[in-house]
Amino acid sequence: MWAGWGFIDPIFSIFVIRNITSASLTSIGLLATIYWVTKGILQIPISLFLDKTDGEKDDFYAMIFGLMIMSVAAFSFMVAGTMNQIYFVQFLKAIGFALYIPSWSAIATRHLDKENTAFEWAASSSAVSLAAGAAGFFGGVIANFAGFNFVFLTVGLLALFSAALLLVVPDLILPRQTVAPLLPPMKIKDPSQMGMK
Repeated sequence: MWAGWGFIDPIFSIFVIRNITSASLTSIGLLATIYWVTKGILQIPISLFLDKTDGEKDDFYAMIFGLMIMSVAAFSFMVAGTMNQIYFVQFLKAIGFALYIPSWSAIATRHLDKENTAFEWAASSSAVSLAAGAAGFFGGVIANFAGFNFVFLTVGLLALFSAALLLVVPDLILPRQTVAPLLPPMKIKDPSQMGMK
């Protein structure tokens, strides 16, 4: 998913300026504002709801819905023709990330090795950085040779694939619950029944 959006982010402003007739540098700034403010505001109530719900299934499905919304947003960039439509799609993208970030963080935090917390978060961040960094270069190359729509199609498919993977293989995220103990619990008799005082 991060690699997918890494294809778009470095070249997104160029796409808007080249393809939307009413676009301006102010429009680019407003697009960034729409994304960051929407995501920043929505994450709080979403995270509070996830925290109040026991278990990880709510986090798991929030991740999947977030990925599906991101996929729809990526596909929508292919058909958006006005700045208002681009603003709306950017808003939609922010909703997807607002669902994904808190849910992923909640699941990841619960399964961190307490002795290696800093390393595991650093490894996660590094994986995202390397994926997005490599994708940024290839996104530019692909857009140059195949066009922006091919990039958006690729990103939408990657986000959809991420959601499908979680649905097909939920054990990658959700741990299996213990079915039953190997031995039944021992019942300790009341001392009075054993002739003990």
